[in-house]
Amino acid sequence: MEKNIIYWVALALVIVGGLNWGLVGAFNFDLVAAILGSMSMLSRIVYILVGLAALYIAASAATNK
Repeated sequence: MEKNIIYWVALALVIVGGLNWGLVGAFNFDLVAAILGSMSMLSRIVYILVGLAALYIAASAATNK
């Protein structure tokens, strides 16, 4: 199955989200909040995009043969 650009962008967002959660868990440091502000509109958009990307990757993996 050929991966499209949406897949690769979603994968990059999921990796960024996973690294951010790793930093939160290990060091109590939220990189997104540090860069964009704690629960600013822009950081909320990033969190929403990461969540949507995770859903997309999960659905893609579930339908992949």
